Amino acid sequence: MGDTPHQSDPLRRARLRWRARRGLLENDLIFERFFSRYEHDLSDADVAALTRLLELSDNDLMDLLLARKEPEGELASPDVIRVLGMLRSA
Repeated sequence: MGDTPHQSDPLRRARLRWRARRGLLENDLIFERFFSRYEHDLSDADVAALTRLLELSDNDLMDLLLARKEPEGELASPDVIRVLGMLRSA
């Protein structure tokens, strides 16, 4: 997070939190812990990276969250990798 600008729009954060509700309970639990810990510290870059992760299917997302797979191709950006690390440690 460092010196990156804070995502201060509460409506945008609320939409992101709602979108993070998934069909798999395991994913829901990880995202709930993540938002409890990081929601108010997220930068615009963090929100963009989370949005990219949330575009994945539930199973693909779970594989990344549980470190069964690592991001590949365009998804392997520094922002996505950083946010994925935050999700895994939450």
